Amino acid sequence: MYILYIILVGLVAGWATGKIMKGSGYGVLTDILLGIAGAIVGSRLLGLFGIYSSGGIIPNILIAIVGAVILVALVRMLRRV
Repeated sequence: MYILYIILVGLVAGWATGKIMKGSGYGVLTDILLGIAGAIVGSRLLGLFGIYSSGGIIPNILIAIVGAVILVALVRMLRRV
């Protein structure tokens, strides 16, 4: 059941990141992976600033979106170089 939860959060976060960053879209699988990676990056980064999730699907999705946006921005910056 936990795997399904992770996939759901990843999918929603990846989709939202695609809309926020106005990209060409990465596909469903890449959106899921981007959202999961974004959740890891977002939770670590926000944890450094003392911001932690209280649990629940909405805070987890928001943290994953923040992390995924940061990841996409970094990838786009590296592609320009």
